[in-house]
Amino acid sequence: MNPPAAPGADTLRLIRELIAFPTVSRDSNLQLIDYVRELLRPLDADLRLTFNDDRRKANLFATLGPRGGRGIVLSGHTDVVPVDGQDWASDPFTVIEREGRLYGRGTSDMKSFIASVLALAPQYVERGLKTPLHLAFSYDEEVGCLGVRGLLGDMAAAGIRPLSCVVGEPTEMRPVIAHKGKQSYRCTVRGLASHSAYAPYGVNAVEAAAEAVAFLKQLARRHRDRGPYDRGFDIAWTTVHTGVIRGGTALNIVPQDCVFDFEFRNLPGDDPEQLRAEFEAHVRTVIEPEMHAVDPRTGFRIEKMSEIPALDTGAEAEITALAQEFSGSTDIAKVSFGTEASQFQVAGVPTVVCGPGSIREAHKPDEFVTLDQVARCEQFLHGLMARCCN
Repeated sequence: MNPPAAPGADTLRLIRELIAFPTVSRDSNLQLIDYVRELLRPLDADLRLTFNDDRRKANLFATLGPRGGRGIVLSGHTDVVPVDGQDWASDPFTVIEREGRLYGRGTSDMKSFIASVLALAPQYVERGLKTPLHLAFSYDEEVGCLGVRGLLGDMAAAGIRPLSCVVGEPTEMRPVIAHKGKQSYRCTVRGLASHSAYAPYGVNAVEAAAEAVAFLKQLARRHRDRGPYDRGFDIAWTTVHTGVIRGGTALNIVPQDCVFDFEFRNLPGDDPEQLRAEFEAHVRTVIEPEMHAVDPRTGFRIEKMSEIPALDTGAEAEITALAQEFSGSTDIAKVSFGTEASQFQVAGVPTVVCGPGSIREAHKPDEFVTLDQVARCEQFLHGLMARCCN
């Protein structure tokens, strides 16, 4: 495949316009969704919205071309991670171009893909689609792939059964056929406060939490040292990670409360429920009995915060071959970060991940995507256009 030309003017304009919507996950994305919906109306798109409970956020599912066929989905999330506390060299919601790079929050993750799709959508319609082209734009991917579940539920209720899907997360335009699953938990520890001079009469919630976190670290080391392994992944084993811990009020008070958040990122085929059960068994049989001996009201509460299934699309799948063809790459990859692709797979839609930019630049200050990556994304979409249009 020939090297790509520079990105089209429409794509660059739309990247700038989409980045200007500060769709941090904690905030509404409705202005962006309304903007995209108005872009698609002149294309005779069938437009479907699904909302969150307070109707401050929405998914948009649009179908171009003939109705009723199976077609392919191009999917992306509209939310971005916060910029709070990050040292940006420029306004993160105003795109700055420097030395072949576009800087701004969401340029890599993942509004450049959405912009490329929207810029080329009119060409798909003008050439005449032989099969439907579905566009799926979701909310709250960054906080647990929450929005896409409603989108998929609505799609199923409407009898829409796509043939396959491409999720445009940043993979440097390499087709990704597998990613790890993720389960995240919040653990709330209830102790018994007392004066620290009489610590044995209290129950130290921070120390109990520390024992539990230490056990999680043992699980992490065991998987690192003994597997199971899949060398196709950049991190070849299931990982265990504690990311947040809060507890205590003063050094001379035995802390009554402590909260910590942890996660499992599991290989396909490695059951995270077994890890959770092993952790909970240790808490109930080793840590809590000593706490209950002082006060039976103390203990642990373990709550699941989010769950993303693992993705495992076969190398022989048709969508894998198509992604290799359109990207001009025979490579296939597996990655440790999670995406909405696995949700589509669970819904019965074979899915790959392939999009512009690098995950190494995502979520960081001065996030960027290169112009070359955007051009390669356009080239991919033109390949798809040649396949599904007259």
